[in-house]
Amino acid sequence: MMTDTDTSTGDGNTGYLNTGDGNTGNGNAGKWNTGDRNTGDGNTGNGNAGDGNTGNGNAGRWNAGYRNTGYWNTGDRNTGDYNTGDWNAGDWNTGNRNTGNCNMGDWNTGNYCTGFFNTKDCMAGAFNGPALKSVKDRQAFLSACPDWLSRPSPVTWVPVADMTDDEKNDHPDHKTTDGYLRRNDWIEEWRKAKATATPEEIQQVRDLPGYDAAVFTKITGLDLGANQ
Repeated sequence: MMTDTDTSTGDGNTGYLNTGDGNTGNGNAGKWNTGDRNTGDGNTGNGNAGDGNTGNGNAGRWNAGYRNTGYWNTGDRNTGDYNTGDWNAGDWNTGNRNTGNCNMGDWNTGNYCTGFFNTKDCMAGAFNGPALKSVKDRQAFLSACPDWLSRPSPVTWVPVADMTDDEKNDHPDHKTTDGYLRRNDWIEEWRKAKATATPEEIQQVRDLPGYDAAVFTKITGLDLGANQ
């Protein structure tokens, strides 16, 4: 029968195929991991290249979410740090798909925004306008947003099978994480999203409360034309 000592080269391992020390999981090259296939240290998740992760597939450190390249994220697929939301390229965001910092809302390139589509800092409304004062107002705004607005993302998870040779060379952690988190061209992502929208869905954006064409263009690079 195969034993741990037959398959592990490290010390104090209870799992299999470990080259590090103190692992209870399997296939770890790092130390003190309870998950599997980690090259970092102190992970309880799987496939982490960083240290101290409880989620899976992280190249950064101390993440509780999945597939983060930043640090201290509890959300998923963040390239920034300290995010509890998802798909953020900025830092300290609890909202989603922000390229700015400290945002609670979505799609913001400004900072400290609790609303949506803001380029200015410290705003709590939409399109740099008046505050959305109630949860009901916020829910109404999101309900009015067509689905195509949620398709652009500052980051994309690229599995190993889809990585180019250059990407593999630039991101050697892909062997552990089974891929890497690519930071996207924000404007190009918006262009591709618009190409999937119907004329009616384009009009839904123009009809959003407080819609400001100049602000929308500054964030997305898109010109939706005049209201019909």
